[in-house]
Amino acid sequence: APESLMQALEDLDYLAALDNDGNLSEFGIIMSEFPLDPQLSKSLLASCEFECVDEMLTIAAMVTAPSCFLHSPPGTEEIARSRWRRFSHPAGDHFTLINVFNAFQAATANPTHPGNSEKWCRDHFLSCSALSMAGMIRAELVEIMKRIELPISEPDFGSEANLLSIKKALLSGYFMHIARDVDGSGNYLMLTHKQVAQLHPFSSYDSTRRIPEWVLFHEFSISEGNSIRVVSEISPHLFAELVPQYYFSNLPPSESKDILQEVISHLAPVSATKEEQK
Repeated sequence: APESLMQALEDLDYLAALDNDGNLSEFGIIMSEFPLDPQLSKSLLASCEFECVDEMLTIAAMVTAPSCFLHSPPGTEEIARSRWRRFSHPAGDHFTLINVFNAFQAATANPTHPGNSEKWCRDHFLSCSALSMAGMIRAELVEIMKRIELPISEPDFGSEANLLSIKKALLSGYFMHIARDVDGSGNYLMLTHKQVAQLHPFSSYDSTRRIPEWVLFHEFSISEGNSIRVVSEISPHLFAELVPQYYFSNLPPSESKDILQEVISHLAPVSATKEEQK
């Protein structure tokens, strides 16, 4: 549909993937080297700047592969939640996925228990095939990074600086995927349109019963009960720091936009001073 095509071009423009003539920019050409959604390609490239490439490679692989969380048999839902809670990261689902992948890799690498990874997955209500596919996708992305000579930073997952860097890399690509809990009960209104969504049941926030106010989400699904999937908490200040101004100015009016506008207005003098110093 023409509307879909125009929306896709607009999104690419917001991601700095197009030049003034509507062709791929130099940055867009590098983005197109990766077999990923444009937002994910942008986040992966941004991770080179923020020095969190190792972690962003894992996130990209995990969200590209099918969901690793299995629907538990009737009567075992609470057991499954308790097993998943072991991987929950307070910063959100993107970070939880890193914990899951790293734990799976550790189980797979154990030479004393052949076939241990499949049993480990069954015990934790996780899909072994999905996690194996994530491993293959990640290896392919590493090869592409090496081929086009992009730097791969050393893993540093868990440090405060690293967690902040990952959020910055994610926001660089997913500033269009922001939602705010408008009533304190988990009803998230997305910034881009007047659509209300709930957290997906597989979210780590669902198992910990915590409802963050501002979130970045990987995707929105109408078919799964108007839910946002793979969600991590962000701060309005971080969003205001990384959002392109021309994207923000085109957002429809809302209470959320007013709150963010106030944050941006407070940040503006500081940003201007930094630019002068540069």
